[in-house]
Amino acid sequence: MSTLGNASPPGGTAKRLAAGTIALGAATLGYAVGIERRRFTLRTAELPVLAPGTPPFTILHVSDLHMLPGHQAKQRWVAALDELEPDLVVNTGDNLSHRTAVPSVLRALGPLLDRPGLFVFGSNDYYAPKPKNPARYLMPRGKKKRIHGTQLPWRDLRAAFVEHGWVDLTHVRRTVEVGGRAVFAAGVDDPHLHRDRYSDIAGPADTTAAVRIGVTHSPEPRVLDTFATDGYDLVLAGHTHGGQLRIPGYGAIITNCELDRSRARGASRWGARMWLHVSAGLGTSPYAPARFACPPEASLLTLVPRGSGASDPRKPAPRKAAKPVR
Repeated sequence: MSTLGNASPPGGTAKRLAAGTIALGAATLGYAVGIERRRFTLRTAELPVLAPGTPPFTILHVSDLHMLPGHQAKQRWVAALDELEPDLVVNTGDNLSHRTAVPSVLRALGPLLDRPGLFVFGSNDYYAPKPKNPARYLMPRGKKKRIHGTQLPWRDLRAAFVEHGWVDLTHVRRTVEVGGRAVFAAGVDDPHLHRDRYSDIAGPADTTAAVRIGVTHSPEPRVLDTFATDGYDLVLAGHTHGGQLRIPGYGAIITNCELDRSRARGASRWGARMWLHVSAGLGTSPYAPARFACPPEASLLTLVPRGSGASDPRKPAPRKAAKPVR
């Protein structure tokens, strides 16, 4: 008996595979846009940067809010981070995505503004985002034409931060008191826009301080190298969004800067002595509202003495099931 009547029609298998691939792609995109980009996560890490015998203290690292006025859930989540009672807040820029978003940023950070804070700005504090071809992120940086949107009210945001006592570290070296201890800090303007002038803050970091912290928006290696040469213990940065779209088992596809992919988020050593922490940030461009295998995050960093047996900060930090995670 012939079985030809039961055979699949020509091309049937290929069509089913194509349909399955399209369905899987649509489901993945739906998850990345509709679920993961709103799955706000607190990550934690211990960084052994203090002198032996020094009590630990905590830094809340916040970056890349990319705030729109309608981001009410994000505002509530960030405001609730104050319940962690960090000793110091460090904001590494890209707070804005709209010219009317300054009040929204201040609502989000409001309770935290009463704590000691440091900040620098990023490109999306100065300029609004614009639609871009995603393929341009895969091009060599020297071949990209820089695209700026309209100017944003960064001066208003800066004035509000400073009025609450936060220190603008843009090309500034400053010693601030945190819990009775001297923290020496310095920062640069956004290297992604080539606004950094490290020469304005060059020179050895204060060796008498409890810790020496550098702050930059984009973690460009040229800037990290100079911080390391000047004796900083820790540099905090954002900008990369952790890659934003990560491939499980592979990691970030790009970093949108010269930093290597393995350091797109989290803590790593830079040189013999310095640590780097890159935040994956809490937002996205409104024209690319998707995250995959890289949820939006803030980080609670506990600084501990060197040689204290701190856990390996290169490993993914545990998600903390605390009240601020809502």
